[in-house]
Amino acid sequence: MMHSDHVFLVGAGAEAFAQERGMGLVPNDTFLTHRRHAQYAAWAEQHKRGTVGVVVRDAQGHLAAGTSTGGMMGKRWGRVGDVPVLGAGTYADDAGAAISCTGHGEYFIRESVAYQVNAQMIWGQKTLADAAHYTLFEVLNADAGQGGLIGLDAEGHAVMTFNSPGMYRGAKGVEVRSQTGVPTRYVGIYGE
Repeated sequence: MMHSDHVFLVGAGAEAFAQERGMGLVPNDTFLTHRRHAQYAAWAEQHKRGTVGVVVRDAQGHLAAGTSTGGMMGKRWGRVGDVPVLGAGTYADDAGAAISCTGHGEYFIRESVAYQVNAQMIWGQKTLADAAHYTLFEVLNADAGQGGLIGLDAEGHAVMTFNSPGMYRGAKGVEVRSQTGVPTRYVGIYGE
């Protein structure tokens, strides 16, 4: 990107830029071997999705959130999910909360879910638990979106809320308000 004023190009624009710079384009299957395809197929059968999220508060009280996605199987080329869109799948604000989300990214982008939880706390004067519940069960459900989130506020209150059939989750060093009425496959709450 030393030959452009831009630092992030995708899709047809990125391909046009590469061709302008004299780089050849080859079909994607050029990089596919039978062995790697078989490995991927075996892995994909066991791992339909694999989002990993974290929310933390440091010793000075600063909040941070991070999210890494496993992606979505069968997506269209060029699709961008919620993880790289600030406020959709990840958001942190020392005045509100740190939020990391998982689920069908299109819905999280449309509703700016991570940011909306924080905004509900700051402007709506909701607790983290109430803001998370409202955003997932009222806003996201109205749009038919499924997923969940983990969140941590400046006082150390944590939530792990989801409107999907289940969400693997765990915590260390906090007391988490448990969610009732939704079946889950696994819950791990770890003490210090």
